Amino acid sequence: MDFLVLFLLYLALVLLGFVMICIGSKTHYLQGLISRGAQVFSYIIPECLQRAMLRVLHYLFHTRNYTFVVLHLILQGMVYTEYTWEIFGLCQQLEFSLYYLFLPYLLLIVNLLFFTLSCVTNPGTITKANELLFLQVYEFDEVMFPKNVRCPTCDLRKPARSKHCGVCNRCVHRFDHHCVWVNNCIGAWNTRYFLSYLFTLTASAATMAVVSTVFLVRLVVMSDVYLQTYVDDLGHLQVVDTVFLVQYLFLTFPRIVFLVGFVMVLSFLLGGYLCFCLYLAATNQTTNEWYKGDRAWCQHCPHVARPPAAEPQAYRNIHSHGLWSNLREIFLPATACYERKEK
Repeated sequence: MDFLVLFLLYLALVLLGFVMICIGSKTHYLQGLISRGAQVFSYIIPECLQRAMLRVLHYLFHTRNYTFVVLHLILQGMVYTEYTWEIFGLCQQLEFSLYYLFLPYLLLIVNLLFFTLSCVTNPGTITKANELLFLQVYEFDEVMFPKNVRCPTCDLRKPARSKHCGVCNRCVHRFDHHCVWVNNCIGAWNTRYFLSYLFTLTASAATMAVVSTVFLVRLVVMSDVYLQTYVDDLGHLQVVDTVFLVQYLFLTFPRIVFLVGFVMVLSFLLGGYLCFCLYLAATNQTTNEWYKGDRAWCQHCPHVARPPAAEPQAYRNIHSHGLWSNLREIFLPATACYERKEK
């Protein structure tokens, strides 16, 4: 019982931490909190260990490497191995429909396809050859994306909605973010693959959670455990409740219950992130623009000429042209079609 409480508290803390990061990512409060926490740890952790940790973090998050790609495939392989090894066979014995049992495998195949496309597809790298083409795609808003700005690293004029990725060391058209899980930037030409990958990954986790949960519920119903009684620590006779059933199942099928908990939490996290990405797609925003939106003031743009007494202008999304037009822009990027015709 103590273990179950600790496990639930752990899950609650993970979810709370994720929500706090999502809510506080656009505020200076979270950044200040992290900064103060780092200062506290700097007094506790030895300097040599700090340098080693910084080198590891720099390698993982600031250089292109396949660490998270391999980790992704290992975790996915472990989950499906457990599903195949235990849940699939037991569900067959309980006469589950094969359509439901094979659905996670179908989603896995589709997910791996879009995962591969997200990894290998050019996100929209800006070069000398296509610089003029990209400059004509989006209008400059003169707030977040002023005209005539050059990337000091690539020595290119920066088209509207582009950004230089420090990890990949390139400027990307309609830059969204750099995803360590696919070891690639997410930009104009592979956002559609990334959204499809995220959707199928969420669907596969949710499907596996539903199938596993239904299996456990049917097992409890068939064994009539919920009709039994037990003696508690004080010697009193108690009716079996939900907490006791969860503990009983965890002791009987520990790997399956742990798998259910893992895919449930993963489904909520991925589902929340998927909803956020769909919101950005529907409003024709990128993660980069959403994050920087409330900080884009003209007085912070050194390349925009304005009188000293002029009022600062808040950022306004000028690229949204309706739901279907926004989605068509993501799933049928015009510049990608143009490039293929040129080739």
